[in-house]
Amino acid sequence: MPACAVYSDADGNFSEDRTAAIEKLEKGELKVIFSVDMFNEGVDIPSLDMVMFLRPTESPVVFLQQLGRGLRKEAGKEYLTVLDFMGNYEKAGNAPFLLSGESYSREAAERKEQKDFDFPLDCVVDFDMRLIDLFKEMAARKETKKERIRGEYFRIKEFLGGKVPARMDLFTYMEEEIYQLCLKNSKENPFNHYLDFLKELKELTDEEWRLSQGPGWEFLHIVETTSMSKSYKMPILLAFYNDGEIRMGITEEDVYHSCKAFYEKDQNWRDMEKDKNTRDFRSWDKKRYVSEARKNPVHFLKESGSGFFVDREGFALALRDDLRDVVTEPAFVQHMKDIIDYRTMNYYRQRYEKGEQG
Repeated sequence: MPACAVYSDADGNFSEDRTAAIEKLEKGELKVIFSVDMFNEGVDIPSLDMVMFLRPTESPVVFLQQLGRGLRKEAGKEYLTVLDFMGNYEKAGNAPFLLSGESYSREAAERKEQKDFDFPLDCVVDFDMRLIDLFKEMAARKETKKERIRGEYFRIKEFLGGKVPARMDLFTYMEEEIYQLCLKNSKENPFNHYLDFLKELKELTDEEWRLSQGPGWEFLHIVETTSMSKSYKMPILLAFYNDGEIRMGITEEDVYHSCKAFYEKDQNWRDMEKDKNTRDFRSWDKKRYVSEARKNPVHFLKESGSGFFVDREGFALALRDDLRDVVTEPAFVQHMKDIIDYRTMNYYRQRYEKGEQG
């Protein structure tokens, strides 16, 4: 079978000219092109009638992008043959769900037959029967909650090109079923102890490992888990974060500017407007903002475990002295911002869902 490989070396030189290879394929002079990252967005070969998967991927987005190379209509083309040599059987049962647009769940995979899926109009999908048996076998295999969450972490890591996911990456790309599993199982929820989760997976950087040896680790855990039935603590934490130049103490002026900026942005004002005692916040001056902050978020942060938030003369709120060295460490700064971003987004997601249910 005539075939060629298209790839680039360290100097950017192609083993075979990409345009020439495509022309040969379209003319029938080649039957197969093997490539790595050489046929990405913008390359369109409508006559393509066979796709082979040779690179492992657990990402449904990447899977559909690769598959889509052969889904264009063309005269004389009757169907697309897909040869999957990835050996990625752990997620093989997802394929019928991805192609039909249905949401995957283990329960659905266990009971649905191939005939039960509704594929797009005029599309016929035929899986080798041995694969269908494999789908059933894999769906029936009982994974622990921890295994499922870990598997999703590594799927997202691969989707990100090998980059260790931040909390916001998990929040953004995690499958809904797994995210709900996390929320319902506090002990296994990586968002409640993300650095410990990474440590257990041996995914910590050297800098994060050093962070784990001091009080900064515990402080970040407090920020991860502090109660947040409303958004009031967020502007206080953002005042400490200070765009990456973390403060050891925040003044009344800092509290005022951070709170005012937070509640004037996007939909952050909703918590304030819902409460009859704060719905007039748009007319508040500095004194009123500071007074309300002292009564609520400042007070409750001081009570939130291990005494990391303390009183200090000249400040509305301060951090414990033993954090002084760690607050300038890039890993600490990065994780503090990641926690604030995730907790803010998760808070608004939950509020939206509760609003929908109401």
